Amino acid sequence: MAKKQKKQAGGTPATVALTTSGTPFTLHAYEHDPASPSYGEEAAEALGVSPDRVFKTLVADVDGELTVAVVPVAGQLDLKALASAVGGKRAAMADPAAAERTTGYVRGGISPLGQRKRLRTVLDASASTHETICISAGRRGLEVELTPAALTTLTSAILAPIGRA
Repeated sequence: MAKKQKKQAGGTPATVALTTSGTPFTLHAYEHDPASPSYGEEAAEALGVSPDRVFKTLVADVDGELTVAVVPVAGQLDLKALASAVGGKRAAMADPAAAERTTGYVRGGISPLGQRKRLRTVLDASASTHETICISAGRRGLEVELTPAALTTLTSAILAPIGRA
């Protein structure tokens, strides 16, 4: 992993947030195929990384409050577990337009970092079994690799078992 990336013109809010914080990260770009049925699996394959190390960012509505869930692309989000992790009763996937408007990112490129409005975040506990994980850097075809601890710190995330195979 690179010590620190320099701020570049055209960076995404996620990469700007990482650079500003001084957090070590590595940026990985790949050619995004608009016809790909799964952005996360496409990223894992393009980067040659195991799908359990590539995490997708999902936005859910927990009792009327938008909440970010970060889970491995190899699995699915357990909505009941997400609600429980934040002390809620019910969770459902957020309206895609609301997720895009609130985060400032487009679907398939939503990053847990640098969001327009900082949302409560839950990171699947499986992340802690990896030295580094990959998450969206804020646009399709761009991933950032960082430690789970750094992601947890930067997002004030709760670590909980919210993913399922």
